[in-house]
Amino acid sequence: MRTPRDLDGEDLVRRLRKFGYEKTRQSGSHVRLTRSVDDDVHHITVPLHSPLRVGTLNAILNDLAANLNLDKADLIRRLN
Repeated sequence: MRTPRDLDGEDLVRRLRKFGYEKTRQSGSHVRLTRSVDDDVHHITVPLHSPLRVGTLNAILNDLAANLNLDKADLIRRLN
């Protein structure tokens, strides 16, 4: 599945809430999200740019898919 081209940082932060990610801090235009499940803590930083650059979004999605044990295409489908 193709990486979305029109996703902005705020929208991605909102969509990641359904996976259990919560905003833990913000420094300038970057937000740190954290997900804690049992002893596993995962942090991801999302720039609040509009739109997110494709390479940046691709790196974020790859990291999320690996941590959530999902295929990247499946993760993109679930984010929509």
